[in-house]
Amino acid sequence: MSERIECAGLSIDATLHALVTDEIAPGTGITAEQFWQGVADIWADLGPDNTRLLAERDSLQSHIDQWHREHRDAPWDAAAYQAFLADIGYLCPQPEPFQISTEGVDPEIAQIAGPQLVVPVMNARFALNAANARWGSLYDALYGTDAIAETDGAERGGAYNAVRGDRVIAWARHFLDTHFPVDQGSHQQAAAYAINDGALVIEQIDGSQAQLVDASQWVGFTGNPATPDSILLRHHGLHAEIQIDRSHSIGATDAAGVKDVCLESALTTIQDCEDSVAAVDAEDKAVVYRNWLGLMTGQLTDTFKKGGETVTRRLQPDRLFTRPDGSALTLPGRSLLFVRNVGHLMTNPAVLNAQGEEIPEGFMDGLFTTFCALHDLRGDSPMKNSRTGSMYIVKPKMHGPDEVTLAVNLFSRIEDLFGLTRNTLKMGIMDEERRTTVNLAECIKRASERVVFINTGFLDRTGDEIHTSMEAGAITAKTAMKAETWITAYEDWNVDTGLACGLQGKAQIGKGMWAMPDLMAEMLDTKIGHSQSGANCAWVPSPTAATLHATHYHTVSVAQVQGTLAGKHRRSLSELLTVPLGDTSGLSADTIQQELDNNAQGILGYVVRWVEHGVGCSKVPDIHNIGLMEDRATLRISSQHIANWLHHGIVSEQQVRETLTRMASVVDAQNQADPNYQPMATNLENSHAFQAACELVFAGTLQPNGYTEPVLHRRRLAFKAQA
Repeated sequence: MSERIECAGLSIDATLHALVTDEIAPGTGITAEQFWQGVADIWADLGPDNTRLLAERDSLQSHIDQWHREHRDAPWDAAAYQAFLADIGYLCPQPEPFQISTEGVDPEIAQIAGPQLVVPVMNARFALNAANARWGSLYDALYGTDAIAETDGAERGGAYNAVRGDRVIAWARHFLDTHFPVDQGSHQQAAAYAINDGALVIEQIDGSQAQLVDASQWVGFTGNPATPDSILLRHHGLHAEIQIDRSHSIGATDAAGVKDVCLESALTTIQDCEDSVAAVDAEDKAVVYRNWLGLMTGQLTDTFKKGGETVTRRLQPDRLFTRPDGSALTLPGRSLLFVRNVGHLMTNPAVLNAQGEEIPEGFMDGLFTTFCALHDLRGDSPMKNSRTGSMYIVKPKMHGPDEVTLAVNLFSRIEDLFGLTRNTLKMGIMDEERRTTVNLAECIKRASERVVFINTGFLDRTGDEIHTSMEAGAITAKTAMKAETWITAYEDWNVDTGLACGLQGKAQIGKGMWAMPDLMAEMLDTKIGHSQSGANCAWVPSPTAATLHATHYHTVSVAQVQGTLAGKHRRSLSELLTVPLGDTSGLSADTIQQELDNNAQGILGYVVRWVEHGVGCSKVPDIHNIGLMEDRATLRISSQHIANWLHHGIVSEQQVRETLTRMASVVDAQNQADPNYQPMATNLENSHAFQAACELVFAGTLQPNGYTEPVLHRRRLAFKAQA
């Protein structure tokens, strides 16, 4: 066991204590002693509320389980079910109409629609990459992905392929012509860009002079006006920079000397302490907090080998331009950062109270990440995050309004501890649990002075849907889940509720992750649906995906869509509460086995990396060797789905065990190139990962709300202790 230090009645891991004393506290005006006393006081005062609310989750689930057991063979009665949920307090009365009053919100959140990254803050390189993804090369994003088809000589790989390059340039010029049209000619036919008498002139190959149809779209430039280095344009609040360099290898072949088109891409990034990390103890949490501290001070760096060279990555500075009137224009060089704290369920052994109880990890995250953020809120670093003096915290996995109130009270107590103005800490409410969905308006109302973000998260929301209705019957096949009534109702209900509560112009309404980072052509075809739905941000898996997804926000004016949707209520509560019970009797044995294979392979492929490699989110090959972004949310669905089918006799225990064993060999083969990988199939009984997967499935009905965290954390701690 690691050394512990006693302070303020707490027993604190020495690693974490040193981080506070030596790295976080200096320069904040708050001493380590003041901080630890604040931790003790807040935990003592709010800890019982946290415990009570977790017990309420279990009690409500017990009531729902019993109701479904009693009504399983009766015709479905939506009205009776809704009345029952209201009677037990699961459903709250809908509030009277109101508008949120959040103030001091940065424009990237309140006013501009664009992509959002979610990245594990535990990985410094990933954290920096995401923070620096505010601007991205459209040429690189197109050339390096399947967004441009590899047909007729346009293959990727090897030396530069001019055929492919020409298609990339044509795609980008079409983008410019579509969203920044000129009055005669086109960007395709541009021979030069210049500023003459304070106006942007686009000389055409035929010698004619063209200008933008909307002159206000030109907002800046760099370099000499007669031969600028770049032209800055703006559309739907997003910037695009035409970069010009006739000495560059690409610019030298371009009639106008254009070497690239750089798009404003990831406007915001969630630096994640929760779903995408595998932090289980003080050692891990110190890495998480140290990286967040570095982002808040602007000093985070990461040095690594790339292409045989040593590379040091650091935060990008702001970008400087000259406005058309000659004045200076400074634009953010970095994505605006949220931090996602852990929810209310988990605890962490890093800090113990006098009774030896572990600190609620959500409390711990709120206190530590805010302490780190004081360096941004009170400092004058050129790498400043919020320009309005706010800190943005996403709170996941809250069940209903009372749990939102607990988070609000926690934020208020943290502000008092650090001497921050009330509502400095802004809240993102993740609508990923059914009790939050059906009570979303009341949840927003409880945080109406702080809320800056709501979103839909299909993955966790599906896991909760399955677990909540575990006793109702056999759930539809996972592959058919997106066709169920509740999911489309859920997506519409979230947007409509957010607009009704006044989020437009003040907060983000978000949509979930594109989970296939290698399939960018498909993303370009389909993810535009998120902006068309009225969402002003949506998650993407990489900086490259952010640049490509940014093109959707030029195609669609989300503000106009939201204006069209405002005042509409497209879905009913009964639709939201429609239990996704499929006709499993019509499924063939082969279909059932395929579903089981897919779930089992996904579980094992992810769990082995989480438990034995400490990777919280990664691109894991599925059963067809297509890389999918897997995290605890995807694991929650797969494990709960098998548990449900096992519980209702669609599959047998023997069948599931045989499938897990067989899929262990598949996952081992998929990881054979990793020298640090420990095979599961040859050591099933002693494999922490394989046993974790079995526990998640065979004890799936017993997991709190179907969450995977308790099993994963316990198995990871055991693996670390053994290692």
